[in-house]
Amino acid sequence: MADYLKIAGKTFLVFGVANRKSVAWFVGRSLEEQGARVLYSVRSEARRKSLEELLAGRTVFVCDVEAAGAADRLAAEVSSAGHGPLDGIVHSIAFANYGGGPKPFHETDRADFLQAVSVSAFSLVEIARAFKPHLARDASVVAMGISSLSVTPDNYGYMGPVKAALESCARFLAKSFSADTAVRFNVVGSGPLKTSASAGIPGYVESYLYAGKLTYRRRNLDTQEVADAVLFLLSGRSSGMNGATLVVDAGLGGNYFDREVVRLAMRPE
Repeated sequence: MADYLKIAGKTFLVFGVANRKSVAWFVGRSLEEQGARVLYSVRSEARRKSLEELLAGRTVFVCDVEAAGAADRLAAEVSSAGHGPLDGIVHSIAFANYGGGPKPFHETDRADFLQAVSVSAFSLVEIARAFKPHLARDASVVAMGISSLSVTPDNYGYMGPVKAALESCARFLAKSFSADTAVRFNVVGSGPLKTSASAGIPGYVESYLYAGKLTYRRRNLDTQEVADAVLFLLSGRSSGMNGATLVVDAGLGGNYFDREVVRLAMRPE
């Protein structure tokens, strides 16, 4: 069926492109392939300059969500440039300071935790508030989460609770916006991906390879597969979903007791 998602000609704002491996880049490129108009927001002028080749010919704004009032300034800039109303926003922003290496969770630094919450979770609230007057009445906002909030990986540390906060924020925004709009908020809960951001997590390579063994198909996710799920949630085809998390993990979450993985774990050293 031609234009099944019905997003051709619509306008979307995508946050979080860092390089060509970013989920945000895969989403933006996929939206463009479907005929959508895509605006991009990156965190700094330096980042915009580093992306000149990748985002050539595209509209790129700068918004450091850690700075007070940054989302409001961006909303005003986007609106004054005549880019509204927006049909959707993609929040693919996260930051954690792993510079000191992995620590037991109870040794989490206060400043690190609060910074991660500000950038990775509360920024969704500030962006939603700032852009509320500039959204189409039935716009869709999609945030990038993780496939399970109940697992406790040592190396991911305090980002587990921070991603839980992001998911909760999306649900509360869905309820809050429903008072006077049909704007939807959903989360894509992605399994491990091979991105540059993930590479900054201590011991991530081992975790990534382990996760691949646990998927039903014995192969990790492609970033495009996650981007495809984001497009579905941005489209009207997902109109019945609001305040939900769409898990995309290739079966990882249901295969903890895979026979081969158990055999490898239990074999004598």
